[in-house]
Amino acid sequence: MPCERESARRARLLVAAVLDAWGIGELAGDGVQVVAELVNNAVRHTRCRVVQVRVTRPAEGVVRIGVADNCRDTPEPGDPDDDSEGGRGLLLVEALSWRWGYDRKRRGKVVWAELKVPGAEAPVAR
Repeated sequence: MPCERESARRARLLVAAVLDAWGIGELAGDGVQVVAELVNNAVRHTRCRVVQVRVTRPAEGVVRIGVADNCRDTPEPGDPDDDSEGGRGLLLVEALSWRWGYDRKRRGKVVWAELKVPGAEAPVAR
């Protein structure tokens, strides 16, 4: 997807469709918010031309939503004060997900968040 604000909407639609197709549409609320924050962070904090959205099932009971870009800068949660208008994206991702992180790649990184599937056996952190 182009690295622009409008891509967050397309990413939300993609994540909702995938989760629905997998029969776990109850995760869509958190999933679409997570992907929107990750895409918006890539748009705001990188000079990338495109982002790639990845939705996978890395383990039983876990959905991973990732956004890849070509910037190798590491994501850092903000520390906004009460009057700040921004800086809460990764804090929101952290609150909505079971865990989050990033993987550096040869040409950039993938920032990801994992959601637990309701009713599934508790995932084991790797």
